[in-house]
Amino acid sequence: MQHRAALVRFALPIVGDRARAEDVVQEAYLRFAPNTGRAAHPIKEPLSYLYRIVRNLAYDVMRKRVLETKHGEDYSRSAFWTVPQEPRTPEDDFFLREDIERIDAILETVPARAREAVKMHRIAGYTLEEVAEQLDVSINTAHRLVREALVEIAVALASTDA
Repeated sequence: MQHRAALVRFALPIVGDRARAEDVVQEAYLRFAPNTGRAAHPIKEPLSYLYRIVRNLAYDVMRKRVLETKHGEDYSRSAFWTVPQEPRTPEDDFFLREDIERIDAILETVPARAREAVKMHRIAGYTLEEVAEQLDVSINTAHRLVREALVEIAVALASTDA
């Protein structure tokens, strides 16, 4: 208990949240306490050992958080029909079709490689690595092609809206 505040301060920069840091310290204590009195080999530096447990648990929490975030990103890249949608009105459908037709017309003016890259990445859901492989270019070039096409689309849409 006398080192609790210091342990929480130690875990805080790793997990980025005071509540998580306190949870990590609590879990560390629950793992540490049963081993202090009954260990076959007594722990020579119990405080250092406790800090090590806190650090390892904090990194475990962060790894889990990264995986959850990554899973969330995968969900957001799911096909549109698998994600719940707001009901649309006939007017929404009309304006959506109109926007799609405008974007399609703009895409026809974009250089062929950039058009193909943006369709693969934004419409078909390919990663930039997959786009680069399919187009036989570097990942940086694939990224540049997609970015250039998106900029051209944005500029063209902005000029037609004005």
